[in-house]
Formats: sequence, structure tokens, C-alpha cells
Amino acid sequence: MTVALIDSGFGLLSTTGWLRHLAPELDLLLLLDPDGAPWGSRTASFVTDRLFTAAQLAVQRGAEAIVVPCNTATVTAIDALRERFEPRVPVIGTVPAVKSAAATGQGIAVWATVRTTSSDYQDRLIADYANGRPVARVACPGLAEAIDHGNMAAAAEAIADAAKRTPQNCDSVVLGCTHYPLVAPEILQSLPTGTTLYDSAEAVARQTLRRLDRTRESHSTMGSIDVVLSGRHGDLPTGAHVYPVGRALAAAGRVPREILISATTRSPMAAPAI
Repeated sequence: MTVALIDSGFGLLSTTGWLRHLAPELDLLLLLDPDGAPWGSRTASFVTDRLFTAAQLAVQRGAEAIVVPCNTATVTAIDALRERFEPRVPVIGTVPAVKSAAATGQGIAVWATVRTTSSDYQDRLIADYANGRPVARVACPGLAEAIDHGNMAAAAEAIADAAKRTPQNCDSVVLGCTHYPLVAPEILQSLPTGTTLYDSAEAVARQTLRRLDRTRESHSTMGSIDVVLSGRHGDLPTGAHVYPVGRALAAAGRVPREILISATTRSPMAAPAI
């Protein structure tokens, strides 16, 4: 069984890692778009076109589910993608884990790309799940791009800038871009002690397995990992090796849980509304 994951860059690594950990027998098709990256600063029509092109290629390659581990692509085009491919091929999107953060009763901030931060989709998500609590919307220009380039100095600058704009009472920070968990330790260092980070990667992976009726963890044989770069066969870009999950995926084994989660970040078990 083949599952395709689509993102412009390294935002798909965490969800891919969870799928590799939970169901290593799956064949995974990773469709990145280095020619069009980053999607977070692109127009809605550009993102939609690139997403549909990748999804069509995935289906042609035999994908039995399409995962969009990208908040920008989800808020921009997930409904249109589902209309095109479901019910034959399940389409699983990603949204910020606002509901899980709100359940703790703490002050909330959502760090995201400029496009996701300004989207009606995120506004609706906050209205529906923040339980009336104020939510600080913190756009993080340049952070996803720095992560894609493995440029930790540029990432540190973007993180420091976002941290300055995050209210001190926000001790729950939702990572509203799938790139950001790759630098979770650096984000935590920039925020007050006791801050909890929330991301959706594990929840999206588990939702994918539910949609495929594969809810039991497996320890069977290893499936393949194939990479497509803007329509061309390739390998994970070298920048992915900066991150532990990228190195684990490049090694093609089962990704250990300790690489995917830490005691200071919470990956909500209950799947978000995707």
C-alpha cells in the first residue's frame, strides 16, 4: 500500500517519520517542490496548481491515500483536493493543534506562515476550538525557508523575532507550520521556561491510518521510500540530513519514537478536524 505525502519542502518530514514509525510496512511517496518553494509566501492559485499537479502524479504512481502535511496547502486547497480525489483516494490535511492547546486552559499563541496566519481557515479554527480564549497570531516570515535550507543561523533569527512578538502570557504555543517542529528545541529556548509546544504530525499520521483502516501498530517488513522533486525522481535533499528525522528517513529504517517526540512538546493524540 502506497501513501503519498505532499509539501513544498521539509514540512512533510515529521508526519513521514510518524508514519514510518507506526506502519513501517507502508510504501511512502514523498513529493517535494523545490522549484516552487516556499509555498507559505505564494498566491493561492500557485499553491493550488502545484498541489494538484503533485496529487495527480501521486495517483498515477498508485497512491491509495494523499496526505498534505502542510498547513498553507491545507488552508488553501484541501476542500478542492478532496472534491477531486475522494472518495476513491482519501485526502488527509493538516491544521494547527488549537483545540488541544485550548484544552489545557493556558494562554495560546499560534506560530505560522504569513499565508496561514492571515487565512480565514485559521480564523475559523480559532473561533471553533479556542473556547473563547484570546489567541495571539504570530506570523514567522522566513522561518520555513531557513529550515528548508538547513540554515540554522537564519532560523535562529526568525525564531528570535517571533519570540519577541509572542505575548508573555502565552505558555502554549501551537506550531502552525509543519516545518517548525524540526527546530522545536530552538523554539523552546527562545520562549519562557514552562512553555509547551503543540504540533499535529502524530495526529495526522494516525488519522491517515484510520482512513486506511490500519489502526494497529505494525512491526512487519519495511516498505519503500521514494522521493519526487518537482516531478523528477530524486533523493531527500541534503538539507534534510540536518534534522534527526531526516537522517532516519534517509537510512530507510523504522524511525524511533524518541526522535519524533520530546518531553517538552506535545503531539496531540486526538486527530484535528482535517
